[in-house]
Amino acid sequence: MKIATYNINGINGRLPRLLEWLHESEPDVVCLQELKTSDATFPAEALREAGYHAAWRGQRAYNGVAILARHAEPVVTRRGLPGDVADPESRYLEAAVEGVLIACLYLPNGNPQPGPKFDYKLAWFERLITHAQGLLDSGAPVVLAGDFNVVPTDADIYATRSWLDDALLQPESRAAFARLLEQGWTDAVRRLHPTAPIYTYWDYKRNRWQRDAGLRIDHLLLSPSLAQRLKRAEVEKAVRGREGASDHAPVWIELR
Repeated sequence: MKIATYNINGINGRLPRLLEWLHESEPDVVCLQELKTSDATFPAEALREAGYHAAWRGQRAYNGVAILARHAEPVVTRRGLPGDVADPESRYLEAAVEGVLIACLYLPNGNPQPGPKFDYKLAWFERLITHAQGLLDSGAPVVLAGDFNVVPTDADIYATRSWLDDALLQPESRAAFARLLEQGWTDAVRRLHPTAPIYTYWDYKRNRWQRDAGLRIDHLLLSPSLAQRLKRAEVEKAVRGREGASDHAPVWIELR
């Protein structure tokens, strides 16, 4: 089973690139973030023609998450992160696919910090940690996949000081991610590539792609039963370099 996460950064504007990648890579499940489209304008038919059924939570111009399944129907189990019924942002979607529970998430960026946006990021993280513990306690095979907007360690960013004040690198953000892992989740990419410099995001500005000045902020975390089945974990870096591409690259795992 091949499961991917991909911040598409506007699904309708980048639909040709997405369809191209789906055809080439043939993942079984895909978690998409930053759809930047309403529910009504989500390109479900084009994806269906490509062989993928979809569940989605859109939000016009901002946020939005989706789960695609190849030749299968995602069975939605949750359409929002518990803990704040007044939260208006579309950042979490959960569905069962072929016996695996897939949680697709787009964690808040948090900039500028300090301030309300950073406070929202940390509060959202606390809600995620609480819900993730419940998922683990259920004993179900679970994947937490998405753009976590956290650079876990200095090994997950190119050599620079220019990001030191960014919300993605703050001690509070990193501590929250570490607490999540301490529950028993496995960071799939780091499990199989413990020391290699691996990035998933390259900002459009300052020639960061051309300089390979990247960050690792897109993660797939596995519950214990799935961690035992982990076979491969890769970043499809070349996809980021294509014309009209997202500023993220797809990340995928393969389970036995």
